[in-house]
Amino acid sequence: MKKIKTDVCVIGAGSGGLSVASGAVQMGAKVVLIEAGEMGGDCLNYGCVPSKALLSAAKQAHVIREGGAGIAGVTPQVDYAAAMDHVQSAIATIAPHDSQERFEGLGCTVIRAHARFISPRTVQAGDTEITARRFVIATGSRAFIPPIDGLKNTPFLTNETLWAQRSAPKHLLILGGGPIGMEMAQAHRRLGSDVTVVDAGKALGRDDPEAAEVVKATLRNEGVSIIEDAPVIRVSGGAGDIQLHLKDGQTLSGTDLLVAVGRVANTDSLDAEKARIDLTSKGVKVDAALRSSNRRVYAIGDAAGGMQFTHVAGYHAGVLIRALLFGLPAKAASHHIPRATYTDPELAQIGMTESEAREAHGNALTVTRAEISGNDRAIATGRSAGGGFIKVMIVKKRPVGVTIVGPDAGELISFWALVAASGLKMGQIAGMVAPYPTLMEVNKRAAGAYFTPKLFESPRVKTVVKLVQRFLP
Repeated sequence: MKKIKTDVCVIGAGSGGLSVASGAVQMGAKVVLIEAGEMGGDCLNYGCVPSKALLSAAKQAHVIREGGAGIAGVTPQVDYAAAMDHVQSAIATIAPHDSQERFEGLGCTVIRAHARFISPRTVQAGDTEITARRFVIATGSRAFIPPIDGLKNTPFLTNETLWAQRSAPKHLLILGGGPIGMEMAQAHRRLGSDVTVVDAGKALGRDDPEAAEVVKATLRNEGVSIIEDAPVIRVSGGAGDIQLHLKDGQTLSGTDLLVAVGRVANTDSLDAEKARIDLTSKGVKVDAALRSSNRRVYAIGDAAGGMQFTHVAGYHAGVLIRALLFGLPAKAASHHIPRATYTDPELAQIGMTESEAREAHGNALTVTRAEISGNDRAIATGRSAGGGFIKVMIVKKRPVGVTIVGPDAGELISFWALVAASGLKMGQIAGMVAPYPTLMEVNKRAAGAYFTPKLFESPRVKTVVKLVQRFLP
């Protein structure tokens, strides 16, 4: 058995693990990086990158089909296999940045094997034992497979297996109306498949209901069937002929099934108990500094049991670098973390939704909004229809939450992430100047809407203005 001693041992070469490893090794620490699967993790190989690549191909088909602004729409010639080739090309283009060769070139010792703890200070990976001053669990998550009768005996896809498909499903059944389910529903519908989404609760149920309805209405208009409040109690059938049996007695039939009902952290095979690491149903139990019950072991990203987003893992990595390399206190926060669903229109959120803010702040809350239909850039580019909007929840002149639904919402929310991280007030936001015409102006308009009743509808302001005008030379 080969034995290694190191400063930092990172378990998992996804977004968070790679960020910790590259930062630590380039600042002089000895680093061992362990990965049993694909370098780059779920996001590169099965999640963010492939899904957005397929959505891009699907949008091209949709634009050709719909036409617009004097351009007649025509039926697109969809080549599903070529669209999947685009997906693989996107992955291959990004992969070298996350590759074993790159990280070995940086100075990391990379071990391609499954890691498990054998003591509080030692991990075994293949034929190597690694003893480290600090460990970072960055093992990510995988698709949760619900215990539905018959599901295990029925062929189904997950986000890990979908990308190997070479022909478009004739009728894709999607179990789960969260971001993954809704994104893939729209992508496949635009690529020519019939699509039915089934959710036991509400589709996009974590999001602001008003904003979620804008997205759902668009997908329904495009031909996606969305069935809500419909628990599936049994799955039956075989390849090309699958049935979902609903609690209300209804049976849905399709040719293919995608299971997208959530994620589960990859912590169950770490032998965490041997390292005295406490686990919860969501992952590793960590404190605000991302430290586990074993003071030498930290967890980041999906493995830490919180928000399951690639950018959260990257943010966690930055927090840990401060603690691991410099011994400085550092805590992870979540109030400034945005999330986005990349349907068309996109739906983005930071902080509290309106209902959450009303419950937390009551009468101290002010809600202001601006409609996408009033944005000149959206009008000029034919993207003003559909009911998109921005909604800002404000307490004591500071935003506590922002909801955006509409074109490029995932880009627009980044501005509010900066606002939240910097603790800016609405007056500072209103002072921002955006180039004209841009979608970014909708952010400024929302800030302006906050001051409208205070300035234009206030008798006191009007009285002051009249007095000043009387005495001005």
